[in-house]
Amino acid sequence: MASEDLIELKFRLADGTDIGPTKYGPATTVASLKEKILAQWPEEKENGPKTINDVKLINAGKILENNRTLAESRLPVGLPGGVITMHVVVRAPLPDKNRDKVHKDSPSKMCCSCSIL
Repeated sequence: MASEDLIELKFRLADGTDIGPTKYGPATTVASLKEKILAQWPEEKENGPKTINDVKLINAGKILENNRTLAESRLPVGLPGGVITMHVVVRAPLPDKNRDKVHKDSPSKMCCSCSIL
């Protein structure tokens, strides 16, 4: 594959730090990009993603779909030698089911009061 065909990407995390830049082929899927992000996620960052489903990639205001390739995602054409920045959004961890069950099992204290003056 010619180096002109490669797309140079970096991934911007919520705190402003970046992963990359790295060059990828147009046939690279969004799911494989997310796997690379998981593998390169900084260990010192709290609440990192556990699976690719915890990560959303945003480019030019669009959320990229896992099953699409970079070519299908219609990335904006950058300047020669330019780097495209994608934003990484991590889904907040889901609440612990056991903890929620305790709240559901506890009797709810609903009060209602009426005053007639």
